[in-house]
Amino acid sequence: MVVGGGSGGHITPAVAVVREILEQRPRAKVEFWTDRKYYSNVTKLTTELGVSWADSREDRRGSFVRVRKLPAGKFHRYAGWKFTDYFTRFQVTFRDIIIGNICGFCGFIAGLATTFVRLLPKSSRPDVIFLKGGFVGLPVGLVARLFKIPYLIHESDTVAGLANRLLMKHAHTVAFGMPLSDEVLASHPNYVWTGTPVGPEYRPVTESRKRALKKAFSFNENKPLVVITGGSQGAENLNLAVRDILPELLKIASVGLVAGRRHYEDMVDLKKYENWDHASLESNFRMWEFNTAMNELMGAADVVVSRAGATTIAELARLEKPVIVVPFEFLPGSHQVKNAERLAASGAVVMLKDADMMQDTTKLLDEIRHLIRSPKLCADLATNLSHEARADAAKRLADLILEAA
Repeated sequence: MVVGGGSGGHITPAVAVVREILEQRPRAKVEFWTDRKYYSNVTKLTTELGVSWADSREDRRGSFVRVRKLPAGKFHRYAGWKFTDYFTRFQVTFRDIIIGNICGFCGFIAGLATTFVRLLPKSSRPDVIFLKGGFVGLPVGLVARLFKIPYLIHESDTVAGLANRLLMKHAHTVAFGMPLSDEVLASHPNYVWTGTPVGPEYRPVTESRKRALKKAFSFNENKPLVVITGGSQGAENLNLAVRDILPELLKIASVGLVAGRRHYEDMVDLKKYENWDHASLESNFRMWEFNTAMNELMGAADVVVSRAGATTIAELARLEKPVIVVPFEFLPGSHQVKNAERLAASGAVVMLKDADMMQDTTKLLDEIRHLIRSPKLCADLATNLSHEARADAAKRLADLILEAA
């Protein structure tokens, strides 16, 4: 059983591991549990694995993946906030905090009950469970412990999330996406650094391939391309900064903006910069709600600007791209900030604080301009970031899962 959801950063690594398991064990039967929001995404991705997809556990020759919805609840927390802040900081609404956490608790209880009922019959219990982080895995991990089903956890970030912290003690293995110190590995025998799995489509591109990809996206193949993304849901502050600097940025580069599903409608005014002459893009600016070929879009880029989510960083490391990271500062545990600080200290990325960018959006423009004009710096950043990637991450995790089973 594989459990993942809550964000695309938990889905794509889990699917990469499923792919590897099915390559090693073609007759494996896999169940993938996810939340309602990502059910269709998981169904689509697992169907693309080339195995038969089924809604039943009937025995058959060959492998199949069964995708099931699991009720889940997220607890809304913000880095650096005291208890009183949740009642006095009105940039986050009452609905988001109070009602959201009540709904989150109810979702958690529903997930706990659903998992218990599904796994109560011994014939329905998997040999092993793989939890790819996030709140969706918490009720499954608790019930797995009750029924003595071995489970493995993968934590992508430098700082473990709440769900993983609650489940780590009794996990068969805890795999990390970020490198661990020798002291940590020595003191926790069930900890292992595997890297963060990404799909095989994320791999370095040659200069000729990069030019071809630019052309495929209708950009000028002879002009530097800057791709700015806040992930599948988008990043509001990144979008707003782009709105401020876009006229100046277009003077020196082509720009591709992935505005995100949550914020795209707020940014439609930028479509005025997307000028076409028949099938030819004259303005060298394109904006998407989300692009399903992110490996190709980021592969075409000369510079990428993104948040500091671990999965995105792993994908960019495999692509060997120079990256400006703008971590979101209010996530629980400040894990994006800590991801970014560690990478910046090793010369793998350029870090720009979100607060500094919003105070003066030209700082983002200056950082992009500096990279475009510094090919040597770009090459050094790409090389250093590539050291963070483990091409065999999916295989290492699949081996650990099969060993536990």
